[in-house]
Order: sequence, then structure tokens, then C-alpha cells
Amino acid sequence: MLSARAHSLHIRNLCKHYGRVKAVDDVSFTVARGSFLTLLGPSGSGKTTILMAIAGFVDPTSGDILVDDRVITTLPPEQRNFGMVFQGYALFPHLSVGDNVAFPLNVRKRPKSEVTERVKQALDLVQLGHLADRMPKQLSGGQQQRVALARALVFQPEMLLLDEPLSALDKKLRAELQWELKSLHERVGMTFIYVTHDQEEALTMSDEVAILRDGKIVQSGPPSALYETPRTRFVADFLGKSNFLSGTIEAADGQGFTYRCGQHRFAQARGTGRPGDSVLVSLRPEKLDIAADKPAAPANAIPADILRWSYFGTGVHFQLQAEGIGEVTVTRPSWRLAAPLEVGKRVWLTWDADATTPVADDLRPAS
Repeated sequence: MLSARAHSLHIRNLCKHYGRVKAVDDVSFTVARGSFLTLLGPSGSGKTTILMAIAGFVDPTSGDILVDDRVITTLPPEQRNFGMVFQGYALFPHLSVGDNVAFPLNVRKRPKSEVTERVKQALDLVQLGHLADRMPKQLSGGQQQRVALARALVFQPEMLLLDEPLSALDKKLRAELQWELKSLHERVGMTFIYVTHDQEEALTMSDEVAILRDGKIVQSGPPSALYETPRTRFVADFLGKSNFLSGTIEAADGQGFTYRCGQHRFAQARGTGRPGDSVLVSLRPEKLDIAADKPAAPANAIPADILRWSYFGTGVHFQLQAEGIGEVTVTRPSWRLAAPLEVGKRVWLTWDADATTPVADDLRPAS
């Protein structure tokens, strides 16, 4: 539900240079009111610098930051009215849970009765109302992060900024808090801007994801669109796992094309090109099927030898050597596996013509 406190954010041609280093290089994007946007990228891609600029802790070299239609680029952090949650929680160890959450309200000199009521509401929101009298050291990592969230929300900020808040938690707890954060966002209806290098977090929680590389946004959109139709090899490789097939287009009809990799010809249902053009396609491991024998009339098929495999409960990862392609990764559900778990075994790989996506090879070494 969209809150009356939800605001939009507009970043226009934002740059941040440190000498000759362009940490943020002419970045522009808009976050809709009440949306959950994640800035995703490897270390050094500029995502945290952008968040710190939004928060007011980093002065941009150029560009503008607007909340709704109001320019806030030069405002100090305390005048932006943004909630902030950090990776390290940043709780005061000498204050109780309740006093930690009350701190932003006390700084703003709110009446005691209001402080008491808002602290109760904020702790109830993160399901920690029963721990108001505990000290931070008596809490688990997940509970401490919930306290940090409550403290960031208690003064009713215009939006919430989160800088890798779950990265210090173990995998299981991180997965649980991903669901809780998404649920919290839906309940408060506030604009969230989240920074992470974890692809699973970005896919799980976000309405929109902006993928950064070398200070620039290389692609943005809903998680499903980025995963299913990456534009470049970098995006396909960074957002999940992918195999890449490099070949030459043989024929095209406007709806797709056929291309050759070595001695093998494959069909591609999405994309355009001209005969003779080089092409690179992305093929997700879960979109490949694997069988002991060649299926009847598959769209694409190639023999391969099993190099290694690993069982992970719900599925099996395979590494195979395919003729004319090289190593291929395949992920299949373990409960419906139609291939032998035997190293060295010859099997058949098949995939549909619409399972692959043509991508630009932006990771090709410079010549």
C-alpha cells in the first residue's frame, strides 16, 4: 500500500570524481514513489558512492539529486530526513533497544509521550516489542539489524536508504530477512533504496534493479526482465550464472535466426542479425535439459560428456564438455533427473529456441 509519506527520487547526470578516478560517471535514474530500487554491482562499481551522495555524506562533483521536484543536492544530511541502515548496525552499546530506537526522536526533541508511542509502533513493526529493555549485546545479529531498521523508521523519514544491511548475517538468516524486508516495505509503503553486491538479494526483494559497472548504470529494470533478457555479457554473467555460445549467423527471417558453432547449427527464436554476423548468446543453466539418449526432434541438441557433478538437495549441478562449444554448466531438479550421475558418461544436451538471449560481448579483451 502506497504511503502518503512516499516520495520519488530523481538522479540527474550525477558524477563523483576522485582526481582522475570517476567513481560515478554521469548516472541518471528515477525511483518511483513507494518503489524498492536496488543498486547492484561488484566492488568499486559506484553503488555505495551513489547512496552516500543521496544521503548527503558525499558531495557530487556535478549533477542533481531531487526528492519529488525539490533539489536537495546541497542540503546537509540532517536536513534530508532520510532513514539510513548500515551493514554494521551502528547501535549504541550502552543504550537499551528502546533507547536506541528513541534516539532520533530525542534528538528532534519530540514530546516524551510521542516518543514512547512511536518507539512501541516501530518495535512492533519489526516484531521486537518484547525486547525493548534488552541491551544490544544480548541480541542476535538478525535482531540487532531489526533494531537498526526500527530506529531508521521511527521518525517517519521521507525514504529509507540501506547499505548492504544483511551482508554480515549467515546465509539462512539473510534469506529470512530478505522476505521480512520486502514485507516491511509493502507494509510501510515507503520508498526504499538498497545497495548490495548479492544478486539473490536484488532479485528477491526489488521492484527495480540498476546494475552498475565502473561508475555507470549498464542496465536497469524489473528483476525478471534483467534476468531473462540481459543486454550484455556482463549483465548475464553478473546476474546469476550463464553459459555463452559464440557463433556465426547463417540465416535470419526477422523473427529469429540460425547460427553455427563449429560443426553444429542452432536455432534462436529471439533477436535479429544478418548472415555472416558474429553472435553471442546467453543460455542459463536451468534452461538446458540433459538426457541419456537424444530426444526426438529437439530445437537444439548437442552431445556432451559429464566432467563432474554436485548434488545440492533440490538439484544437481553438472559440468560437461560439449562438442564444438567447450564446458557447459547445467542445473537440473534432482527429483526428475533423466541423466546418469556418472563422470565420463556421454549424454545429450537440448534447449528450446527461445531459451537463449543474444548479448553484446562487452567483456571481450581489448585488442
